[in-house]
Order: sequence, then structure tokens, then C-alpha cells
Amino acid sequence: MMPITSVNPATGRKIQSYEPHDADEIELRLARAVTAQAEFRLTSLEQRAAILHRAADELESRAPELARLMTLEMGKPIGAAEAEAIKCARVCRWYADNAARLLADEEVATNARRSFVRFEPLGIVLAVMPWNFPFWQVFRFAAPALAAGNAGLLKHASNVPGCALAIEQVMRSAGAPDGMFQTLLVGSDRVEGLIRDPRVRAVTLTGSDPAGRAVARAAGDSLKKTVLELGGSDPFVVLEDAELETAVATAVTARTMNNGQSCIAAKRFLVADPIADEFERRFSAAMGALSVGDPLDPATDVGPLATASIRDELAAQVDATVAAGGRLLLGGKPVPGPGYFYPPTVVADPPPGSPLRIEETFGPAAAVLRFGSVEQAIQLANETEFGLGASVWTRDPGAAAPFIDGIETGSVFVNGMVASDPRLPFGGIKNSGYGRELAGYGLREFLNIKTVWIGD
Repeated sequence: MMPITSVNPATGRKIQSYEPHDADEIELRLARAVTAQAEFRLTSLEQRAAILHRAADELESRAPELARLMTLEMGKPIGAAEAEAIKCARVCRWYADNAARLLADEEVATNARRSFVRFEPLGIVLAVMPWNFPFWQVFRFAAPALAAGNAGLLKHASNVPGCALAIEQVMRSAGAPDGMFQTLLVGSDRVEGLIRDPRVRAVTLTGSDPAGRAVARAAGDSLKKTVLELGGSDPFVVLEDAELETAVATAVTARTMNNGQSCIAAKRFLVADPIADEFERRFSAAMGALSVGDPLDPATDVGPLATASIRDELAAQVDATVAAGGRLLLGGKPVPGPGYFYPPTVVADPPPGSPLRIEETFGPAAAVLRFGSVEQAIQLANETEFGLGASVWTRDPGAAAPFIDGIETGSVFVNGMVASDPRLPFGGIKNSGYGRELAGYGLREFLNIKTVWIGD
């Protein structure tokens, strides 16, 4: 088997290679998970909460070390990487503090002496996770899964194996029983077999549309529950009365967070005609002022893209959009030299059907479109096959109401950047997937919702 190798995207140089787990090791880890989960499901919620609190402590105390690992393996700016570790601690604490309430029996009045709904763990949950938020994506599945009494098996992206092993070590240090959370160092070719294994009871995936379809097919054949988060092409709608300075500053952050490699990053900026020229000028200037460079340098705003293929795909999307008639206002060419750098880029008026107008773009490239009416803005917002998030900017809360109702998406933020929060459900519709993570909704995705009816 070929080794699993991590590469520093800022230099293109190898960091470390790992031997993948063979069939015997996979079997050993599956068997260990079954045994551990059978015992763990009987533990008290207080015991599970204590593990999650200790995991949060571990994440906080080791945040600088874990951040450096993230930055080296996938290139995110070091400050954002440290913030990611701290956010993972928050989700652990939130489920530790709220699981008892969310998992309590729900009494239902019927003609029985007593009837209620009980929430029980399904068993082993397989998580197929991406590289772009190598800790957060994992913990937003792991925290609720373990709080509910499920075991977790992590198949992480092959370019962040060090992060995958570090997460397993964090959970072990927190006191998770041996086998309750394990990393599988395997390639994507092993995923279907894992899904079809009868000991795996459910699957969660964050990734591409094709990956989601493949997982859904295999899980469907085995009648297993799935949660799929498959990306987005989020609209950022700026109405004529918006506070423009704040909207522009947030637009820059929303497009370039994580080097532009975020499912919920704003990608299409829909601006009212009367302010469009001014928005384009300010937005392009602010994007052009960002520092591109070494992600380990705290002064860097935008680091490299995670792989050469991601950079090349983004370059092709920008080139095709400009060739089709889009106006290039900024950037547009990969940064020469070592590493997988692509500069902040702005393209105005991408024509219908062009990549920046309808596709997901992973990198710091923004499309700016104009609209003349609320109806046109909503039509443009819904133009893509995705439906993950959207934001609307206006001084008049009432003006946002048609967008809240009309945009086909899993979340709408008014005068705020789209973000995931442990207290709120997260997920999408259309080709952005189905199911929800986080909050009580995410906790209950991988539970047996059992009806209990007790007669006289």
C-alpha cells in the first residue's frame, strides 16, 4: 500500500509519511469500537460530560501546538488555526453542558398509563471528514456522537493524517475509553467497505457533491442513516441602504477566511445597482490590501491553498469566467514560486453559466453581480445548485424579510457573516446535502428515537 503523506502547501515539501492501516488493523479497530460502545452506552451522562470537559481542557491547553500542526498540513493562517482549536473546545463544553437536557425522556400524553420518547445511541458512526477545518469538522461530529453514547470512527482526508492522529490522542487523553474514538488511516477506496460493514450503523460526511453521492449510494444499499454536508456557493446580498463600510469589511473576511476554502464562505456578492460601483471599488481595494504569504507568520492574511490541484482548479474557474466575459478587477493568476498560492481575486459581472457564477469556488476568488430588484436578487441567490448559507445586509430589518423567506438555503444571516455555532443547527439543502449538525438537531441525527407505551 502507498503511504499516506502530508505535504506543506506553503512550500510543496513533504512533512511526514504514514503507513496506512491494513485489513487486519481495520478489523481490530472495528472490533474494539463494538466492545467499547456496548459498555459506554451504559455510562451516565455525567461521565460522558466529564470526558468532553477534559477534551476541551486539552484542546485549550494545546491550542498553539495543534494550530501549528493544522497550518503545516493544510496552510490556514496560524491565528485562524488557533481559533479553530478553541472553537472545538467550545463545542465539547456545549454538549457536555446540554446533553442531559437534550437526551432526557420526552413525556407524551396518550391513553396509556405512561408514554414517552427515549433517545438511545445507534452504535458506531463513521465520519468521513475533509481537510479544510481539520479539527472543527471532526469535533462537531465527535462531541455530540460521544455525548449520545455512540462510538466514532474517523476517516480523515489523506492530506491531514497528523491532525487525524492528534485528535485521537486528544480524546484518549481526555479519558475516552479505548475504542470509543479511533482514527483509520485509510484511503477513500476503503470507505464503501466500511459503510457496508454491519457494525457501522451510520455515516456522516463533509465533502464534495460526488463524494456525497457515493456515500449515499453505499449507505442506501445498507439502509444506514447519513448526514451529508456537501459545500456551497453562498450569496452575500448587499441592499442599497446597507452600511457599506461594514458590509465591505465583512465581505472580505467572508470570502478569504481559511484562505477562501470554506463551504460557508461567501462566494457570490450580489449588490444593488445604485451602490454597485462603489462596492466594487472598495471591495477590490480591500481584497488587494491583504497580505499573502507564510501562514505561520501572524501578519499573513491569506496563505496557500491546500493542494496544487485545488489551486489549479480555481485558476481554471477564474480563467473560464473571464474568457466568457467577466470583468477581472483584481488578481487572477497563481502566485509564482514554491507553494500553492493564489491571490485575492475579484471578477465582476460573470455571465450566466460561468463557473464563478454557479459553481463552488474553493479559494480567495469573488464574483460580484448587480441586481435591480428584490425579485432579481433572490433569483440570483437561488441560481446555483447549492443551498448552504446566505447573508443579507441592510439597515432596515423589514427589508430582509423577503430574503429570509425566499432564499433556498439552510441558514440566512442578516447583518452578520454566516458561521457555524454549537447552539444552532448547521446544514444545507439542494446539492449542499441533507441532515443537520450541531445543536439538539445534530445530537439527535444518530439516535434511535424510541417510542415507549406502558398500559395498565
